[in-house]
Amino acid sequence: MRNSTNLRMRLESSQFPDLGAMMEGYARAASELGRSEFKQKLDFTSDSIDALDEILVVVGESPELELDFEVRLWGSYLGEVLRRRYAGAWEMTQYPGGVMAVPAIEVRGSRLFPLMKIYRRLTVGDEEDLRAFYAMVTERLGKPAQVN
Repeated sequence: MRNSTNLRMRLESSQFPDLGAMMEGYARAASELGRSEFKQKLDFTSDSIDALDEILVVVGESPELELDFEVRLWGSYLGEVLRRRYAGAWEMTQYPGGVMAVPAIEVRGSRLFPLMKIYRRLTVGDEEDLRAFYAMVTERLGKPAQVN
């Protein structure tokens, strides 16, 4: 994880105009790190969810895991895959049962919490499989948005 410390410092010192731009910036950084550090193709497609899950297995085993940063980095990537697929929008909203606002994606009246999913994947493990989560979300939301 030699590249993640520099990446973290770069991202955390960046000024983003809004939440959407910040999440997109983190997602692009996750994609770059996926390629350079993990040799995985994170191209914002449905097919990249398997690669993301493989990366999280390695990240979760790291003794120097910086949980907050890793959740933000990989959660923004998962969120961007979903946001782009369904033409959703990032917003800060309270997580059900939680006490603070977290980034979420609003899609067709539903709220998705990709950062919370990544947090659970990293802290709970295999039973929080991303493939099953993504399949459930795409089944519930149906066809992707039409891109004009």
